[in-house]
Amino acid sequence: MVETITPARLRDWIDEGRSFALLDTRPDDSYDAWHIRDAIQYTYKPDFEFDPAEFRAQTELSPDDEIVTICAKGVSSFDIAKRLEDSGYGEVTVVEGGMQGWSEVYDVVDVPTDGDVEIVQFQRRAKGCLGYLIADPAAEVAAVVDATRHVEKFAALASDRGYTIEAVLDTHVHADHLSGGRELADHVGATYYLGADASDRGVTVDYRPLERNEVVRVGDVSVKAIQTPGHTSEAVSYLVDAEAVVTGDTLFVDSVGRTELQFGEGDAAEGAKLLYDSLHWTLLAEPDSITVLPGHFAIDADGTTAVTPGEPVAATIGAVRTGVDLLAVDRETFVSRVTESVPEKPPNYETIIDVNASREPPGDEQRTVELELGPNNCAATGD
Repeated sequence: MVETITPARLRDWIDEGRSFALLDTRPDDSYDAWHIRDAIQYTYKPDFEFDPAEFRAQTELSPDDEIVTICAKGVSSFDIAKRLEDSGYGEVTVVEGGMQGWSEVYDVVDVPTDGDVEIVQFQRRAKGCLGYLIADPAAEVAAVVDATRHVEKFAALASDRGYTIEAVLDTHVHADHLSGGRELADHVGATYYLGADASDRGVTVDYRPLERNEVVRVGDVSVKAIQTPGHTSEAVSYLVDAEAVVTGDTLFVDSVGRTELQFGEGDAAEGAKLLYDSLHWTLLAEPDSITVLPGHFAIDADGTTAVTPGEPVAATIGAVRTGVDLLAVDRETFVSRVTESVPEKPPNYETIIDVNASREPPGDEQRTVELELGPNNCAATGD
């Protein structure tokens, strides 16, 4: 009988260093666009004729190997697992929900702080999305920044730790994933916040606009909105006490945000100028000890990343200032490098923007999954 594991269990097997072959049965184009690190590609559908000899020749997998199969949703991978068992392969396991399930796997990591504030980072492993829970343990209240559409994960953690979510904030209108901010706010009865300039993006969802330097109180913790346009015109970062700054897609630990997703190729330079000023006159003006908490970490289409699972994706202002090459160049060079080395755009980014601005409904679960498939691409390469 074919065994199954959850995507979360697959994550654990990978982190534990368990030895197995991960067999991805999706077509070449889907595999090339996005797959798990070290997965072996072998195109298969339930109506395909299965030839054990041809399979072994192409994959170099023998009946003695432990094999884990994965496909888009868990259908083809289950079928081929049965074929492999019938052909003498004794250790075959199927990932439930396939890559769709894998896209919903999160790591929850506590961010070290010096003060009384508690900060928890949600790491969406397959896409590199980062969200945050910011809490005052004494007051038992919390805020959430950049929630993804899997709002139950944020609500559950807050509940488990005894917090009431009073505020939900987004740093900007996201282009690579569907925001869960408004939905989470409705779910827990919290106020939903965006930067004041979000109205210029045609945002129709109900939100409370935050003006420059306006503070949201989370118990005794202050969350101050600082305008940091560039990646998008309405982008804000959130300064959390004197501890950390949540930077969205403005500043990453190893790069900066791209500028043409909203501004377009023709006006990307104007966005890059705004971004340079936001970085040098706002974010880098903060003390070197402040922790940068970005909205994403880099993950390639082949599943490789420099991030260590279970560790915070974070760096100090001082470390970023000296470690990110783009922050050491003058304004003209910065604009040139950001606009001339544009990476591939996130899949379906225009539709995702429209959904996040409530100009278009998200549709059913199947459509939301398909909109989000693939890693994020919101950083400028600067090469």
